[in-house]
Amino acid sequence: MVPEPEGVPTEGRRERIAALVADRTFVRIGDLAEAFGISRVTVRADLDFLEKQGRLKRVRGGALADARPGALPASRAGGLIESSFEDAMDASATEKTLIGRAAAQLITSGESVILEAGTTTMAVARALVERADLRDVVIFTNGLAIALELERAIPRFTVIVTGGTLRPLQHSLVNPLGVGMLAQINADTLFLGCNGVHPRTGFTNLNLPEAELKQAMIRSAGRRMFVADGSKLGRVELAPICPIDEADLLLTGASADAQAVAECREAGLDIEICEEA
Repeated sequence: MVPEPEGVPTEGRRERIAALVADRTFVRIGDLAEAFGISRVTVRADLDFLEKQGRLKRVRGGALADARPGALPASRAGGLIESSFEDAMDASATEKTLIGRAAAQLITSGESVILEAGTTTMAVARALVERADLRDVVIFTNGLAIALELERAIPRFTVIVTGGTLRPLQHSLVNPLGVGMLAQINADTLFLGCNGVHPRTGFTNLNLPEAELKQAMIRSAGRRMFVADGSKLGRVELAPICPIDEADLLLTGASADAQAVAECREAGLDIEICEEA
């Protein structure tokens, strides 16, 4: 990294840091400290300030370019640390509840449903349980937390857990052996979460094992419904799930960027914004 002129004012320095991160997609704290002749403490303060403005994403050791609607943001594979299920539950909680309730209204008694492990799909599970009118619903899931949530609805629901290897961070079951049951069923409806939705790259995920299982779920379902809070719109992550045209509907929240929504709709994705009535 080429050294910057000494004595750059704070505002100008932060603008240059933001430009560097946007250009390189990832910049290290040590490199910025050396380039600007400032301490690592000052660099961290600058990055924290820019993150609050939504101009970059702070990660261990540096910063990543933040996702921008219409662009192809850098994959988070090298920087973003996957949140635990419990931490993710707290993020956009109200929006996820609204998405879950809208999703649950799409199901009728007698249907078979696949619920993929995730916090937004957990909101779907809770909303399904709340629907006392539903009977004879068969639900397949790779989420242990979701299975326990659905247990309250037995015997109205039949709950079947897929096999596989446990990922403790997400309480989810993945390969090897994770696709065995899915290959033997033809479910009516699938509710699938994701970490990114982009008009050109489609639906993407943070980690490869879960993305592989999501692809198997898509092959085993008639209706493919994606559920994702608004922060996922316009993002691109490491692991591809499927193109835009393989989804029948995306249920998202009011926080979704309007431009990202418009571009996904132009690409052929049916989107429902879930808001308070």
